[in-house]
Amino acid sequence: MALFLGLVIFSFIITAVAVVPFIDFLYRLRFIRQDESVALDPGDSVAYKLIHKQHSHKIGTPIGGGVLIIGVVAILFALVFPLMSRLGVYISSSFSIKQELNVIFFTFGSFGLLGLYDDILKIFGFKKTGFFGLRVRHKLVIQLLIALAAAALLYFNLKIDIINIPFWGILRLGWLYIPFAALVIVFFANAFDFTDGLDGLSCGVLLICLLAFWALTLFSLDTPLSTFIALWIGSLIAFLYFNVHPARLWLGNAGGLAFGATLAIVGLLLGKIVALVVIGGIFVVELMSSFLQIVYFKSTKGKRLFPIAPLHHWLQLLGWSESKIVMRAWLAAIMLALFGIWLAQL
Repeated sequence: MALFLGLVIFSFIITAVAVVPFIDFLYRLRFIRQDESVALDPGDSVAYKLIHKQHSHKIGTPIGGGVLIIGVVAILFALVFPLMSRLGVYISSSFSIKQELNVIFFTFGSFGLLGLYDDILKIFGFKKTGFFGLRVRHKLVIQLLIALAAAALLYFNLKIDIINIPFWGILRLGWLYIPFAALVIVFFANAFDFTDGLDGLSCGVLLICLLAFWALTLFSLDTPLSTFIALWIGSLIAFLYFNVHPARLWLGNAGGLAFGATLAIVGLLLGKIVALVVIGGIFVVELMSSFLQIVYFKSTKGKRLFPIAPLHHWLQLLGWSESKIVMRAWLAAIMLALFGIWLAQL
């Protein structure tokens, strides 16, 4: 345990040292949040336009914290993990360590690259395309392809085809595990991305989720996954210092997609899908509020189920301050994490 706590502190220090020069670098690149209100049209709801107005002060904030965290975690892991075995640290896992690391970093990196490409288009491509970022259908197709590849690695290389359902037991899916796992990965990639709309909201909730899953990996004696999560937690804490209200650095889609997809991979590796849904319950609620809004809008030919979605924007319209929404989401995430850990033990 002392080793993993040391890794958290080490990752925190490295990220904390790197983050201010990185912010300056993003300013020089002009890699900053754009004024997306120029893309509004007369058909957009009053609530949607009001939220854009409330967030206008965030225009010009650097975007790219996800790239920094992905880079720091990947580099530190590549340096630390081989050193651990050379120093005599006992490495244990239920899987082939090489194959386990392949699926973790494939997901972490590939979704990060997709999100980075989306960020680049969003920041520099609007004048050419008239649209901020990738089209939703294009992004979903690419996400699904990457997720299917990650799911195939889980199924063929790690031989995972089961999920643990509390009060029921083990459910073996066979080859159906591949589409199931792919949908879980895509779901959480987008759920996290949808939640990343207020300062400190998504990453604060993610930190709580990671602490819960870190405890589960320590129980299961999965050294590679415990090491990866420890480094991720440390880097995330340093980033959060600059991301809480008022944010000096935003995560961007690179982090949004990568973090959500990799959180799903952690749950899939542990076989704790129900615990994943509960521990990541804030992300689930955020995405489902948007999904229900879209379905209702299309089925009723223009009517809205909620004034605006996702949920955090609706709470803003009700008069909740940004900090109040974030703090209460963190408190809810803590209780969901405790409940999820309990369920995972059943």
